[in-house]
Amino acid sequence: MEVDYTKARRHLARRDPVLRDLMRACGPCGLAARMHTNPFKALARAIVGQQLSAKAAATIFSRFEALYESFPTPAQVLATPDDRLRGVGLSSQKLRYLKDLCKHLEEGQLPLDALHQMGDEAVIETLTRVKGVGRWTAEMFLIFRLQRPDVLPVGDLGIVNAVRRAYKLRKAPSPDRLRRIGEAWRPYRSVACWYLWASLNNEPTKD
Repeated sequence: MEVDYTKARRHLARRDPVLRDLMRACGPCGLAARMHTNPFKALARAIVGQQLSAKAAATIFSRFEALYESFPTPAQVLATPDDRLRGVGLSSQKLRYLKDLCKHLEEGQLPLDALHQMGDEAVIETLTRVKGVGRWTAEMFLIFRLQRPDVLPVGDLGIVNAVRRAYKLRKAPSPDRLRRIGEAWRPYRSVACWYLWASLNNEPTKD
């Protein structure tokens, strides 16, 4: 789905003065530039990044990519010895998750090419059948691979911290409070989230 980011910025600035100030500080939205064209790569990166800082996740993922001449296929990952994958910094748990993803893809149980035709909740339901792919990971896929404009990952630690700081809240907002605040951002909640992450100079970090 093509998102008109200029229109989205105008809409968000009109609806939420706090977000308007964040957008002025951060400049143009960088979501389009962050789009992952390879859906397998997007999911693999999301699994690697679970519960890690952006810097740590990027380091481990770069080491993982360096094991191969080009980005690997699921079959190549399945054929890679576990000790080599652990050697790049993957935990045993994430290694199991990554290989379960590859197994689903190799056996045709995960129709990545059809996900763009599904609604957001159908995509989440499909992806979370894979071990280790939780709602957060599926939401990151919706935002950064499918470019869905109206996703609000209320379980994301970066969003929670950014909202608490930007809106000067005394304590971390609950998921329900985040949803209430985010009502003003519809139908561009993904764009609002990008600006919230950018305000922390960080990326999503929690599954």
